[in-house]
Amino acid sequence: MFTKLTDFFQTLSQTAPERNSDKISLEIACTVLLCEVMRADGNLAEEEQQELIQLITSQFNLSISDAQNIITQSIKLSENATDFYQFTTKVNEHYTIEERMKIVELLWQLAYADGELASIEKHIIRKIADLLHLRHSEYIQTKPKPQR
Repeated sequence: MFTKLTDFFQTLSQTAPERNSDKISLEIACTVLLCEVMRADGNLAEEEQQELIQLITSQFNLSISDAQNIITQSIKLSENATDFYQFTTKVNEHYTIEERMKIVELLWQLAYADGELASIEKHIIRKIADLLHLRHSEYIQTKPKPQR
């Protein structure tokens, strides 16, 4: 009986984040983070959706159809995710600090695509920046500069 319980708990400890993070591509991990910001305010504005396609195609050098496929997969993952860990871990493993800062810049760009920044969008961007191990000064550098 004890052996069965031990085996059961060992199986549980090898679940989702470790195994799924290997299956998730870097493009999908980044896109899920972008989708989290887009979905945060509960309003999937057309401007944000178009901005997301443009960001993904240019960031990863993809065709529009490839970007749309990645976005479709990413939205499903985003809707079912309980946290950002498996996605930010993938980014942290493969991106330098400058590249992670670029991802946070893209998060800001997407958040402002509909012309306004909801406080929940700001909160999620901050949370993701923390999980990407950005120092406060690096986080501040990613924020858009005010237009004059």
